[in-house]
Amino acid sequence: MNPMGPESAGAKAFYVTTPIYYVNDAPHLGHAYTTAAADVLARWHRQRGERVWFLTGTDEHGQKIMRTAAANGFSSQEWCDRLVEESWKPLWEHLDIANDDFIRTTQKRHADRVQEFVQDLYDKGEIYKGGYEGPYCVGCEEYKLPGELLDGEGEYAGRKLCPIHKKPVEILSEENYFFKLSEYGDKLLAHYEANPDFIQPESARNEVVNFVRQGLQDLSVSRSTFDWGIPIPWDPKHVIYVWVDALLNYATAVGYNENPQKFESTFPADVHLVGKDILRFHAVIWPAMLMAQGLPLPRKIAANGWLMVGGEKMSKSNLTGIKPQDLTSHFGVDAYRWYFLRAIAFGQDGSFSWEDLTARYTSELANDYGNLASRVAAMVGKYFGGTLPEAMADGEAEKAIHDGLVAAVAEADRRIGDELDFQGGILAVFDFIKQVNGYLTEQEPWKVAKDGSEGARARLATILYTAAESLRAVAILLNPVMPETSQKLWDSLGAEASLGALADQKVQEAAWWGKLPAGTTVTKGAVLFPRLEEKAQP
Repeated sequence: MNPMGPESAGAKAFYVTTPIYYVNDAPHLGHAYTTAAADVLARWHRQRGERVWFLTGTDEHGQKIMRTAAANGFSSQEWCDRLVEESWKPLWEHLDIANDDFIRTTQKRHADRVQEFVQDLYDKGEIYKGGYEGPYCVGCEEYKLPGELLDGEGEYAGRKLCPIHKKPVEILSEENYFFKLSEYGDKLLAHYEANPDFIQPESARNEVVNFVRQGLQDLSVSRSTFDWGIPIPWDPKHVIYVWVDALLNYATAVGYNENPQKFESTFPADVHLVGKDILRFHAVIWPAMLMAQGLPLPRKIAANGWLMVGGEKMSKSNLTGIKPQDLTSHFGVDAYRWYFLRAIAFGQDGSFSWEDLTARYTSELANDYGNLASRVAAMVGKYFGGTLPEAMADGEAEKAIHDGLVAAVAEADRRIGDELDFQGGILAVFDFIKQVNGYLTEQEPWKVAKDGSEGARARLATILYTAAESLRAVAILLNPVMPETSQKLWDSLGAEASLGALADQKVQEAAWWGKLPAGTTVTKGAVLFPRLEEKAQP
């Protein structure tokens, strides 16, 4: 948790959110992918020295929750409480997710503010009463346009299917309240045009723009056929549409209508990270609601792609919902966090396979990174008794390492911190790791050590100092991605005693050469990435 709240004076906090996840079941790799990305982004901005507020949570209302709870023999609230406390929160703790807050839509702090927000829109004439009949997908909790539906085959022959869940829609007819979403199309298009980075990636932006250009329908913002939700304050026979309820978490969690100082120093979000299947809610409905209320819009909405297993989108409904613990028990938490952001370009669909993770773990983590850390610590121990020597014979080879580090830090900071290109940022760091490995191979310190001359001793000291100082920077750059491993490396280098806590090191200062002082005690700790035992995939 971040001890410094966003209201503790100064500039606006960097505010990053995950979606609040629907708790109809336990989390799978897809949920964890988005959450890990948000965590890396939050940690990166903290290591820039910024104040950060990182929010995640759970979406607990709606018809799907009510039906799932009943099917499992629980009340809706009991079902939500059980899943949140036994599945969701423990997983985020297990994956080292350093969120500042966890919002639940069943909390009073949320429900009260949602009622106030909706009442305000009603009082302003933005919400009116009407009737509606149309195809509804309970899985999406959304009315569908007829043109979106698929024709069913086999057991669903003659029925219309949701294009996402591939299950039949229900024809609902009910009296509802509607938000005048149709009046915001031109305003939204103008905002998209004036802020080309508002929706990322570009393919997602184009999809939203085309959708809005076709014309928006008014949005049904209440349901009267079930009661698991937040009641409409002026008409309690209705409950507030689950997506209106859910989207408002980004405001209610940071003090909307309750803590003005916190709200003003945090809201709006700098980055909403979402799955691409919920992009329209975030890029159309959410900004329109904020416009209607006169509130500022988020800076950026970034949609990640789908994780695919065997060509199928990973989800419980498609039975490809591998548990993150299936992987962390074998590869470790840090390797898990690293892999998905390294292997998949954020914003694009990506395929996961046990074999690919195994190959990358062995090649990049164990052989390139872990082996470098082990070699350097072992040689400092063998040739200098575990005391980091002073560099006394820098030359062109060392200058190339200095320059390589400067370039790697700048690229990683730009790609991860600004562009949400986690893959590109991680690759920049690992390219530098390869450069340092190449430097050791070329300099052959084990051969230099056999020459007993004073010049050779100075050269050996310089080679090992250069490698250790490079690892200091690597520990800082990879700390947001692999915090446990980075701390082990930091401790191995003796950096805590001389430079302070790893979390306090600024990424933009990682390239300042010579920060690790000579004389530091370097120890060969446990191997960062142990060899994988043969283990069958789950």
